Amino acid sequence: MKTPRLLPDELQGRPFTVADAARAGVSDKRLRHRTLHRLGKGILSESPTADLPLSIRVRPFIEVNVRCAASHLTAAELLVLPRRQQKGKPDMFHVIRPEGEAHLNRPHVIVHRMKLFSDEVTTVDGIPVTTPERTWLDMAEMLTVDELVAMGDSCVRMPRPEFEDRDMPLCSLADLQRMIDRHKGKRGLRKAKEAIKLIRVGSDSPQETLLRLAMVRAGLPEPELNVPIIGDDGLRHHDPDLSYRKYRIGIEYDGEHHGEAGQVVRDIARSESYGALGWTEVRISKRHMLNDAKPAVAKIRTALVQAGWRKGR
Repeated sequence: MKTPRLLPDELQGRPFTVADAARAGVSDKRLRHRTLHRLGKGILSESPTADLPLSIRVRPFIEVNVRCAASHLTAAELLVLPRRQQKGKPDMFHVIRPEGEAHLNRPHVIVHRMKLFSDEVTTVDGIPVTTPERTWLDMAEMLTVDELVAMGDSCVRMPRPEFEDRDMPLCSLADLQRMIDRHKGKRGLRKAKEAIKLIRVGSDSPQETLLRLAMVRAGLPEPELNVPIIGDDGLRHHDPDLSYRKYRIGIEYDGEHHGEAGQVVRDIARSESYGALGWTEVRISKRHMLNDAKPAVAKIRTALVQAGWRKGR
């Protein structure tokens, strides 16, 4: 068997459409060569694609399906929203195909035929993707209420420009409510209506959201989120993940990165600052979130009681 001619640089190492190949001058004979893997009608690849970024893997499947947009779990991953990991085959892509369009049946594609308005589609790396608020509503079909609240918190949170490449939330609470009002009768709508009542601006991680929900369900007062401590000197100090200013209690969720040497030094300095300010620091880690976060709730309740809080008073 003759060695096939090399593909143009722009087609190497990624899946591509037959239209891409035609624009690059690849012959029909070369496209029929057995070294190319067929991923579906009109989509080819010279090498395995599982390790490629999602935006590269999904692009051809959107391009060959006119008027479609990446949706559900695929959109959530492209938008970097917290989500449950997809089970089963990793290269199954979710797309929305607007109502009224012809039925679509392709390998690697899970098609959702439903109402889709033009203002519910944005782009990520040039790929049509459902907007954060529409993705949130679609994910109500798949997530629990708590998971949906965590995703909603991530949508409406104010980003930290020093760490992120944006300075505005992905959407607002009003945008999420607009999706609920617009798509009456949609699957998951009841969960979305329950979740939106629990979404708050200020949570920086899904773990902080789940901790807050566990605290409130256990009868503790609802904490403030990432509100800065203002000392008696009038200066702004650090921002606790969750806090009770009335009781001078700050709650910090220590993620896995808190085991890093540099972070350990910063955590010690933070704890010393709490003491100097006359505040109590309550540190919560992954082990406290077991058993529906009962250990975390018990630890926080103890700190509140010691500070003078009494339930119902």
